[in-house]
Amino acid sequence: MKWTIHQLYQLQNKGLTFDEVIDGKEFMNADPQIRRMSDVNVKGRADISSSKVTFHLKISGKMTLPCARTLVDVPYPFEINATETFLLNVNADYEEDAEVRIVEGETVELQPLIQELIIVEIPLQVFSENQQAAGAAPQSGKDWEVVTEEEKQEKVDPRLAVLENFFKDKKK
Repeated sequence: MKWTIHQLYQLQNKGLTFDEVIDGKEFMNADPQIRRMSDVNVKGRADISSSKVTFHLKISGKMTLPCARTLVDVPYPFEINATETFLLNVNADYEEDAEVRIVEGETVELQPLIQELIIVEIPLQVFSENQQAAGAAPQSGKDWEVVTEEEKQEKVDPRLAVLENFFKDKKK
């Protein structure tokens, strides 16, 4: 997914569409949380003018991330829709607040951009539906256990249980 500026100018009147599959292993080193990555499907088109190229991308695939609670593998499908603009001419006019990328050298390469978009898509936490899966982190130990809010019950400290009847005695 790499084009020279000259190739893009040649495609200016024809247009450019693509539907590529990138090996997911190329993205696994991008973030240590990614345990596995399926092949990444990239579909899109490019609007090419004399000074810029705007890519409209749809990126989809599935990555495996660790559960935040149990550390078991959790499949996480993703679908990213993005629009990215590359300036072909450094001297071209563009809005200061517009998000554009300036082409360095003579080629426009989408793979680093795709990797960046995938990394940004990684959620802070994912949770496994099956908390008792093989290889899961323990859910209890000596003097502790993981409880959900539904399971949590308000327990009164036995040292303060005597105070519970304090106001009842005053009313009598």
